[in-house]
Amino acid sequence: MSRKRNITVEVNGRETTAEIPVRKLLCDFIREDAGWTGTHIGCEHGVCGACTVLVDGRGARSCLMFAVQAEGRKVRTVESLGSPENLSPLQKAFQDKHGLQCGFCTPGFLMTLTEFLNDHPKPTRDEIREAISGNLCRCTGYMGIIDAVSAYVESSMGTISERGE
Repeated sequence: MSRKRNITVEVNGRETTAEIPVRKLLCDFIREDAGWTGTHIGCEHGVCGACTVLVDGRGARSCLMFAVQAEGRKVRTVESLGSPENLSPLQKAFQDKHGLQCGFCTPGFLMTLTEFLNDHPKPTRDEIREAISGNLCRCTGYMGIIDAVSAYVESSMGTISERGE
């Protein structure tokens, strides 16, 4: 017999209430109950970073978190950043600098980087490399991603260098 519980979670500014199994993962709740499909599920072990979302402003692997743990909290997914018609500046930089190819890992990178750039608004390229070291991509080789973040930072804050300022 599966235990269920009613929870309410704010996802991208919209409250979702659902009766769910207590062991339902946050990534599944986001996709199935809240209806936001931008969060991708990769390895289901917290290794690849594809499912990264922000929970109360901090990065979380949604495949490692039960939905009941998010009750009463604010969750942001990639859809909170922009839309296909109106990309956020970071998304636009990914597009302009070829920071994505197949796009499967991109939502996780964007959410990881959103938290990172909030905490480190003018990072070095080495700090960017370190920030994305927990996210896996099989397509880009990471240089396009680093170039995209560097371009985003330069357009919003001024130039950055390989070693800092």
